[in-house]
This record gives sequence, C-alpha cells and structure tokens, in this order.
Amino acid sequence: MDHLPLWTLGGVLALIAARNLARIPLAIWQIMGLGALLVLLTGAIAPQTAWQAIDWEVIGFLFGVFVLGHALVESGWLGAMSARLLGRITGADTLLIAVIFAAAIGSAFLMNDTLAVIGTPIALALARDHRLPPALLLLALAFGVTIGSVMSPIGNPQNLLIALHGGIQNPFVDFMHALGPPTLLNLLIAYTVLRLAFWRHIHGETLVHLPAIIDNPQLARLASLSLGLLVLMVAVRIALSFVAPQLAFPLVVIALVAAAPLLLFSPHRVALLRGIDWHTLVFFAAMFILMRSVWDTGLLQSWIPADPIGLGEVFGAGVLGSQLVSNVPLVSLALPLLPPERPDLLMALAAGSTIAGNLTLIGAASNIIIVQAAERRGAHLGFWIFFAVGAPLTLLNLAVYWAWLGMMA
Repeated sequence: MDHLPLWTLGGVLALIAARNLARIPLAIWQIMGLGALLVLLTGAIAPQTAWQAIDWEVIGFLFGVFVLGHALVESGWLGAMSARLLGRITGADTLLIAVIFAAAIGSAFLMNDTLAVIGTPIALALARDHRLPPALLLLALAFGVTIGSVMSPIGNPQNLLIALHGGIQNPFVDFMHALGPPTLLNLLIAYTVLRLAFWRHIHGETLVHLPAIIDNPQLARLASLSLGLLVLMVAVRIALSFVAPQLAFPLVVIALVAAAPLLLFSPHRVALLRGIDWHTLVFFAAMFILMRSVWDTGLLQSWIPADPIGLGEVFGAGVLGSQLVSNVPLVSLALPLLPPERPDLLMALAAGSTIAGNLTLIGAASNIIIVQAAERRGAHLGFWIFFAVGAPLTLLNLAVYWAWLGMMA
C-alpha cells in the first residue's frame, strides 16, 4: 500500500503517453481523475487530506482566467485584435517568430497560464487560416510561454515562490539580470528547433490575413474591460512588490476581480460558465490529490539530494523532479535546502523547474491548458511529438542557462 500512489502515478503517466499510440479513448483529465479516484478508494489518502491537498488558489486563478479567455474568444474580440496586431506579417517564418516572442513577453507579465488560455485559440486560428500544422503553432505557443516566464518573478507560480521566500531583495531586477539574456537566446533556439522540425510544412507563400469581426460588441466591451482590469492589477502588484511587498495581493484576487464584470453584468454569464474549460480544472484538482498521496509516502523525499551545492544538481532536480511532483511543490521543498549566499542556485532552481515544461506535456500546467483547450476545438498535440521536439530543446535551453549562470557565479 505504501508504494501504491507511486505505482498509480506511473500508470497515469504511461496512459497519458500511450493514449494515442494505443488509441485509448480517455482524455488527459479523465486519466488523472481515475488516478486520484484510485488512491482515494484504496485509502492511500484520506478524503480530508485530499481536500486540503487541492491548491484552491490555483483553481480560483484558473477559473477567473478561463472566464476571461472564453469571453474574449466568444465575443470575437480576441480574433479581431490578433488580426490587427499580426496583419502586417506576410511570411510563415515571421509568423512563427511572432507567436514565440508574443507568448514569451506576455507570459513574463501576465503569467504563463494566462497566455496559455488566451493564446491557444489564436494559434489554432492562425494555423487554419494560413495552412500551417496546428502542432507547429501550439508548440510555438507552449515553448514561448514556458521560456518567457523564466525571466520574470511573476511569470509562473514557482518563480513567485522563489521571489517571495528566497531572500531576493529586488525580484524584477534580479530575475531579469540573471535570466533575461539567456532567455532571449533560448527563444531564438526554440524558433530554430521548430523551424528544423517542421521545415517541410513551413511554406514560402505570402500570408493573406482574413478580416475578423466582433460578433458580440456588448460582450467584447465587458471582456476588454476585464482584460484591462487584469493588466492594471498585475501592474499594481508589480509596483507593490517594490514599495510595499506586505500589501501585495494573491494572484487569485487578480483573476477573480478581472472576471467579476463578466459574471456580474453580462447577460451571457450562464453561457460563459458553461463554456469554460471545466475539464482542466478537474485535471488540476485530481493532480493535486494524486501528487499529495505520492508525497506522503516519503519515497520521493529520499531521492532528493540533501545538499545540492552545484548548479548541475539544482538543474537536474528542477527538470526531472518537476515531471513527477509538479514544479511548485518541488520548489517549496528545495528552497530551504539552498544556501542563502548562493543566489545563482535560486536562479537555477527557477530556470530548471520552469524549463522542465519543455521536456514533456506534464512538465508544466500551461502545457495541459493548451492541450485541453486544443482538443476541445478539434486539434491535437500528442505526448510523443511534444517530447520529440521538446527534449532536444530542453537540453539546449539548460546548456544556455547553465553556462550563463556559471559565468555569473
């Protein structure tokens, strides 16, 4: 029984990896849900502990962002805005670069999960309109979101944890100084890897952008107001982190306040609630339960080095550990083990635990959001194509971060 959660986790990961090759008629959220149900029914985790294991702040944040993202798509605002911003791009190569860098810059300031929600319908629409493989632009979005979030203390939850509890005096400046230059290089590497992997599919024809109209002006106005609130609150939170960090409000507050105008004033609120990605919320709740049951066995802790004194150990633990227990719990465990006089190790932990998202689909929450949202729209991004492109990219990304932090140490 002690090893059951670990075996269950292994079975879940194997099913996710094999579901397309073996044509298993289960979605990712269903597989993770079955894993959580198994550890609950066998008593490997108590119901009360399972309830407490769910990170409701993450669930609330995703709920608010999903409401906003669905409103932006359904109103036509997102399509019209993306057409306006990308209308001057005439080549597939330039479009690929634009998707990667737009996702990266956006995730650095609005958090990676937000860009995953907003970016997926845009990527699919661009692939459809310009006869490009959906997998190409979905991968560009996923890699851009992951790499871009490395250089910001609010780019993802694990970076925020390091910024708040790692003893960093000036998080935005320190993160950008330590991780900004290698991140820009890694974005160019991501473009090169994708260009090589999909060279047969990137045509040289001139892109013709289709006109986009706003289908529901009233909903679009509310959605743009909500998006403005989101951006404003992120800016306020950034400012507070400099002048009064004790007043900084949780991320869940940002997402829920941003969604409030849509839920309170839109006559389409019921349709918005029906249309959000509930399956992904179920996936995360189930994942928290299963990972907590694995964590409570104590087996994973025994594998973690007690004294990670080098960049290699930190990068290795960050990338590989994040595939098993998710990057946020891993960072929570690793932070107390890092010596405070080694800020380079903190940056290595941030980079390693985040860039883990480029290795496999389950390495980052943003990947799951993209995959689930794509499947709801009839597109597919498989585990193995992600791994085939993401594994070499991850090795190159790690080499760049390792070399850069090694020079700075």
